[in-house]
Amino acid sequence: MKEFWIEISKNDQIPINLINQYFDAKIEGDTATFLATKQQHTILSPSTENFETLDVKNKILKICISDKETENLIVKAAEKGADYLIISTTNWRIIPLENLIARIKGKSKLIAEVTTAEEAKVALETLELGTDGVLLKPSQPEELLKTIAIVKPEALRLEMTTAKIVFTKPIGNGARVCVDTCDLMTQNEGMLVGSQSAGLFLVEAEVNENPYVASRPFRVNAGSLSMYTLGNLQTTRYLQEFKAGDEVVIVNHEGKTRKANVGRIKIEVRPLILIEAQVEDKLIKTILQNAETIRVVTPKGSKPVTELKQGDEVIVHLTAKGGRHFGTSVPDETVIEK
Repeated sequence: MKEFWIEISKNDQIPINLINQYFDAKIEGDTATFLATKQQHTILSPSTENFETLDVKNKILKICISDKETENLIVKAAEKGADYLIISTTNWRIIPLENLIARIKGKSKLIAEVTTAEEAKVALETLELGTDGVLLKPSQPEELLKTIAIVKPEALRLEMTTAKIVFTKPIGNGARVCVDTCDLMTQNEGMLVGSQSAGLFLVEAEVNENPYVASRPFRVNAGSLSMYTLGNLQTTRYLQEFKAGDEVVIVNHEGKTRKANVGRIKIEVRPLILIEAQVEDKLIKTILQNAETIRVVTPKGSKPVTELKQGDEVIVHLTAKGGRHFGTSVPDETVIEK
């Protein structure tokens, strides 16, 4: 499990509930607080001048790599029993981290300073093993949730609920999008798809065996090209917009989320089916391929769209109220979707 630290100042407008929910430690000034145990530790910033006389055993050190000399200093700190080493760089980012991961893995915990989600991803994947964690110094507020999704994807859940089918109707041929990912999915896992941003249906990946075609556990036969899905946990995208190399959000019936890369997008003309479902006073819709292999997730497993009938329950995710501007939620905008 990778550790997730945050460095904050009095001027940072970061909700305390987010810090307590997702972070392992926070730094304020020269003090690190481990949130689970409430233990506080002073952070040392050694230099080449005072290093030899400094007691670093079981301490937290913060060092900037500027050259090979400081890299060697960090290795010495690990050998002398430093507990944590918080590392930043002045120029090169990847090679110094590779060297440190190779030289001190298992001796001290290595935490890389980052300011963006992309930097966090690089640090956690460098030399395959990655650093033991990252220290986020948010450059912009939107980077916070993006970085959480990378470092602790298992902690991010979407609220799922059930809707009752009220109507289904075959609507003839249309362009259907298959999303082939670079990962494998399991039962009750797939993508959220809907014709309205306000409500998305959980469409299961092609994980089920059948007598006619092999399963494709890397694939979500996702629906009409104009359907919405989640581009990330804050924005929606049209299925038609995705291409190889993009990231998609994989979701299961409990709302657990993770990211997967798109291997390819396949658009073909296929028969489609309109599905409408009711959640309290809200009517939500989706358009999927009309075939036995296309399944939506229900509280009791999954069910082919060809077998759906009025009154059946399906699992859905209701998004924020209001409209969207290029996929971004605008809660106060009035939008009517039919």
